[in-house]
Amino acid sequence: MATSIAVSARQISASLGLGSKKHPVLHGVSVDVPAGRWLSIVGPNGAGKSTLLKCLGGLLPCSGSVQLLGRDLSAWSPQERARHLSWLGQGGAGADGADDLTAYDVTMLGRLPHQSWLSPPSDADHAAVEHALRQTQAWGWACTPLGELSGGERQRVLLARALAVEADVLLMDEPLANLDPPHQADWLQLVRQLVADGKTVVSVLHEISTALAADDVLVLQQGRVQHCGPSGDSATHRALEAVFEHRIAIHRLMEQWVSLPKLN
Repeated sequence: MATSIAVSARQISASLGLGSKKHPVLHGVSVDVPAGRWLSIVGPNGAGKSTLLKCLGGLLPCSGSVQLLGRDLSAWSPQERARHLSWLGQGGAGADGADDLTAYDVTMLGRLPHQSWLSPPSDADHAAVEHALRQTQAWGWACTPLGELSGGERQRVLLARALAVEADVLLMDEPLANLDPPHQADWLQLVRQLVADGKTVVSVLHEISTALAADDVLVLQQGRVQHCGPSGDSATHRALEAVFEHRIAIHRLMEQWVSLPKLN
C-alpha cells in the first residue's frame, strides 16, 4: 500500500494513571512521519515522549486519530498491523518471562505475525531470524538463554526480534539503553541502512547528538509539540536548546551535529 506518509497523528491526547490519579500527558499532538525517513522524538523527562510513541503504535488509548500507511490504525487487524508495525519497548518491555528462551527463540517471536496458528517456522522465518541476529551482532549467542546475557547483549537480541518482523515501520523507545558506544554506533548505522532500504523509523532518544543524526526531530515539552523539522535546521537547534533551558548547545563537529552541555 503506497503512501508518502507512513504514520500520521492528529490531535492526539492521552492520560496515564487510574481513577482520581489519572493525569493528562499529551495535549493535542499532531505529527506526520514521511515514509522512508527517521524521526527522533526528543524532550525533557516527563515530556510525553514514550506516551506518544505508544499512541502511534496503538498500545495506549488516546483521543484523536492515528493512521498507519494511509489507513486508520483501528482498521487493521492485530496480525496485519503486527506485520507492518514493529515495536521495541523501553528497557526491553515485552520480554518479561522470556529469560529461559534462547536468543534465537526470542528473535523468532518477531515472526509470529507471519505464521499461521500452531504452524512451525518456515524457511523464510529462519532466514529472517538469522539475518536479524547477524545485523545486531548477536548471532554468536543464538543458543544462549536471554537471562544469561548482559544488559547490552539482551538489548541487541530484543532489537533483533523487532528487526525480524521485517515491518515497514519500526517504533523504538530508548533503543540505546545498555549499549556501549561502539554498539550505539552500530545501531546508528543500522537505522540509516533501514531508512535507505525504504523503512520508516520513529525513535525516542535521550542522546541528543544521536537524535540529531535522524532526518527529522520532533521536540516535545509538557505533552505539546514545540517544534518538528529537519535535524540540520537552526530552528530545530533553537527549539532543542530552549526545552532544555539552554543548558545544552548544538554545534557542528566533523560533518555532524552534536549536543554539548553548557557548564556554568
